[in-house]
Amino acid sequence: MADQSEERARIIEAAYRCLAASNGTSASVNDILAEAGLSTRAFYRHFGSKDDLLLAMFRRDNDRVTAEMQAAVASSTSPQDALRRYVEGTMRLVSDKRRRQRVLVMTSEEAQRARGYAAERARSQAGQEAVIALILEQGRENGSFPWIRDVKADARAIAAVLRHAFDEQIARPGVLSSAEAAEHVVDFALRALGAAAVRGPAPADAGPERSAMADPFSNSRE
Repeated sequence: MADQSEERARIIEAAYRCLAASNGTSASVNDILAEAGLSTRAFYRHFGSKDDLLLAMFRRDNDRVTAEMQAAVASSTSPQDALRRYVEGTMRLVSDKRRRQRVLVMTSEEAQRARGYAAERARSQAGQEAVIALILEQGRENGSFPWIRDVKADARAIAAVLRHAFDEQIARPGVLSSAEAAEHVVDFALRALGAAAVRGPAPADAGPERSAMADPFSNSRE
């Protein structure tokens, strides 16, 4: 069993190297197996197709990042600290050179062409929103985020802002550092949530029934 697990890992890591070398444009099964030093039989012991391999790569990276973010949130000292740790941890994925390369591979043209990629991406986004919702719920319960009315809608909105900042770091690196981008997202979210540390005078319509953010998907839900 250990040998098969090692074999699977060799194929996945070889696929990362091949895709990185081609800037995410193409990598054939033969290329990947040549890089891994394994046979076609070895490939099909673990994956039914190249699409299956790409989805397994995406899932493995996403699950690792989710576990890392959950651990950061669990060790936080307050809901504000948890939200900051979550945002900063997410943005570090594109500031660290090695991790940025993996992000580029898993958002490449080749990866996005894989059948089932959209569903995996949706699963990833749902997981992000669930972690943020947990933070917001804790903040609502202890009074840290008094302007929340709809936890799920506000979590969805914050996740959308974070994804936009993340995508900007991929598309236009250097305009802002990842740390600066993270600070912008955190500052915006805390102000919108009514966090005392950054809150100014409340808007006239603010109160316990005020939703912290407009839902950016309100006009585009399926």
